[in-house]
Amino acid sequence: MAKLEINRRYFLNKSAKAGLGLVIVPHFNIIKSKPKLYQTVIGHGDFKYRVHKDWGVLDRSRTPIKNCHEMVMDSRGRLIMVGDDTHNNILIYDKSGKLLDSWGIRYNGGHGLTLWNDGSEDFLFICDTNGESLIKTTTNGRELMIIEHPSKYGAYNENDAFKPTESAIAPNGDIYIADGYGSNYILQFTKDGEFIRKIGEGRGIGQHQFQTAHGICIDYREKGQPTLLITSRATNCFKRFTLDGIFIEQIDVPGAFVCRPVIHNSNLYSGVCWSSETDFEEGDMNTHPTRTSPKSGFVTILDKNGKVVSNPGGVEPHYKNGQLQRMVQKDEIFKHCHDVCVDNDENLYVCQWNANNTYPMKLERV
Repeated sequence: MAKLEINRRYFLNKSAKAGLGLVIVPHFNIIKSKPKLYQTVIGHGDFKYRVHKDWGVLDRSRTPIKNCHEMVMDSRGRLIMVGDDTHNNILIYDKSGKLLDSWGIRYNGGHGLTLWNDGSEDFLFICDTNGESLIKTTTNGRELMIIEHPSKYGAYNENDAFKPTESAIAPNGDIYIADGYGSNYILQFTKDGEFIRKIGEGRGIGQHQFQTAHGICIDYREKGQPTLLITSRATNCFKRFTLDGIFIEQIDVPGAFVCRPVIHNSNLYSGVCWSSETDFEEGDMNTHPTRTSPKSGFVTILDKNGKVVSNPGGVEPHYKNGQLQRMVQKDEIFKHCHDVCVDNDENLYVCQWNANNTYPMKLERV
């Protein structure tokens, strides 16, 4: 494990550039007109939203993006997004859509973004799938710790694939890494980066296996009993485990290739990257399925009991004899919803993958 104590402003000198290859790009505040108020309202039941498609649009010549992968809100109410454009991996917005800051030029696989507060300060955990690492930083870009390929800790063989897609931080600071594009294990480390255990049985459709363990979070909704909620995207479900890796239950969302689970108050939110009108055979359950419906992404919302209550951009959830029926896109608003962030007013901010370099959009709760 490599530990780095680096001052963000110090990156600009030549020694920092040579030693780390990490440079901070000065940000530009873009003067924006007020976003157009779209009349389109999507969603179902008590969870309906007005679409603000232009909310996060910036000057592409100064702040370009490829894929908007994930977004979190910090303790100051700022919205922090990670992407894979190395001009500016991190974009920091205010709630009006104004750019406040941008930094990071070396995370060319910038994918997962988790925020953790130790009681006094916010920290970010960035998964770099191409860099095969998890990086802990301050919110202004100072790197504090890097967890590298699991073979360095005795968890994998050197030739085992490792492409981390998401992380989650337990109440005691333990770090859980979802190896969603690699070997499909969950790896648990201490807050100091010491390896504890490997959770699951790798890729597959068994109870303890995952088909694209794309996302992970700590679910605190059951007081005194936090659990791990882990995505198995290609099998259209979330799986719940104890913090030490014991399987508890599976929550099926048929048709929906869900990304990471996001908990806000009593509900679970998730971006749906693809949706499918037909079942997949095991051989088709790869990282990026090829037989999905051309009508794909939407957002799905589940209540505390695991019941889908709304699908903004998708068909209305329907249960028949207690079984949730297949869910697909209805409104062609999204291309591939990769993440959803919920603010304190319960507005949603949606990040999209492979969506023609689309900036995040806002869904205003109505």
